[in-house]
This record gives sequence, C-alpha cells and structure tokens, in this order.
Amino acid sequence: MTDPVRPERRVLPVGSISTHAAGWWAIITIMLSEGALFAYLQFSYYYLTVQSHRGPWPPGGQPSLDLSLPNTIILILSSVAVWFGERGIKRGGQLRLMGGLVIGFALGALFVYIQSLEWQSKDFSIVSNAYGSLFFTVTGFHMAHLVVGLLVLLPLIVWSALGYFDAGRHAAISIGAIYWHFVDAVWITVFFTFYITPYLS
Repeated sequence: MTDPVRPERRVLPVGSISTHAAGWWAIITIMLSEGALFAYLQFSYYYLTVQSHRGPWPPGGQPSLDLSLPNTIILILSSVAVWFGERGIKRGGQLRLMGGLVIGFALGALFVYIQSLEWQSKDFSIVSNAYGSLFFTVTGFHMAHLVVGLLVLLPLIVWSALGYFDAGRHAAISIGAIYWHFVDAVWITVFFTFYITPYLS
C-alpha cells in the first residue's frame, strides 16, 4: 500500500536521462554558458600576449606566486572537502556531509580573503592598462562566482544540520557540489593563464 502523502518513487534504468533532477540539468547549462564567458575572457589575454609590446608583458614583470599558489591549493582542498561530504551522504553519513560542507565553506571564505589581500597588493588597477583590465575583470568574475558558490553552500549546511538529506535524498547536495567544483576548475584555468604562462614565455 502506497503512502498517500508521499507518492511512490518511480525507479528508472541506470543511465537514463531522467535520473538527474531538473536542477542538475539547469546547473550544467549555467556552467556551460559561464565557462564560455571565461574562455572568451582568457582568449583575450592570450591574444594580447602574442601582440608586440613596448614594455614587458605582463607590465611590471612576472606575477608573484606568494599568495596565489597557496590560495589555489586552498581552493582545491575546499573542493575535495565538498566532494568528501557529498560522497558521505550518498552512503548515509550525515556527519561526514556536515564536516565536508563546513570545511569547504571555510576554505572558500579563506580564499576570498586572501584574494582580496592580493588585489590590494597590486601596483596597478583595472584602468591602468589592458593587462590590469583583464586581470581584475577575470579574477573579479571568478570571485563573484565563488561568492555565489558560498551562498549555495550556506543553506546546504543549514539543511544538512536539520537532517534534510539522506542516502536516498541528496540531489541538492550534488547540484551544489558540481557548481563548487566548476568554480574550482575555472580558477585553475585562471591561475594557469595569469600566473603560470608568464613564466613559460
């Protein structure tokens, strides 16, 4: 006998397109469009890099890795923490989910703080030159996406604490996690573009 309040869940074949929640497909669409935006912006940087310049490129010489490298490691670790939590709830681990989300959120917030310190340490601004314009635009867009990611993780943490998720109900966790991993992956491309390629040229 089925529960009249909670309708019986229809089991679909593994690999069926309908096995993902609608929100999962929505976040994939958002990631594709936002990924294209970052690709275009970074293409602009590479286009300017191959042009002839009167002075050094980047202006001011090679960028320092003192803050950016540890910050990159911090963001990667935050992604690992969120993945750890997501994997835990798929096995019914409530505490593992909470721990992963809280650590991921804390490391993401730390990334924002360190990134703001790096912005303040720059001797150029968004209006100084083409490089400064691209640097602050791209890293600023990434920072905005990261803040959105933090705003996504925050209610997930609250709902996890209230016991909303379990091994059979965790679609929101998977959707939030995939966005967080996207933000992480985008930063790796940004880090490579602005901080590593100057050392390779």
